[in-house]
Amino acid sequence: MTQQESKVINIDGKEYKESDLNQEQTYCIRQIRNLQNKTESMKFELDQAQMALQFATTKLISSLTTSEEAEDVALENAIAN
Repeated sequence: MTQQESKVINIDGKEYKESDLNQEQTYCIRQIRNLQNKTESMKFELDQAQMALQFATTKLISSLTTSEEAEDVALENAIAN
């Protein structure tokens, strides 16, 4: 028995031997597996992008807050002199 013959696919609670499927069905299964992999990869990349976006946003807010504080100190010093 080859490795392909031993693969069993469960669809809607029913088991199918991959070796019993026709060419079109096998092609659809390969498409589904490929799309599942792409979906997982895209989710991974989206998580990375969301984390980078959050980091950049936090960094900007921190920078603006620091700049505003520096301007306030400069203004206070100018008024005091």
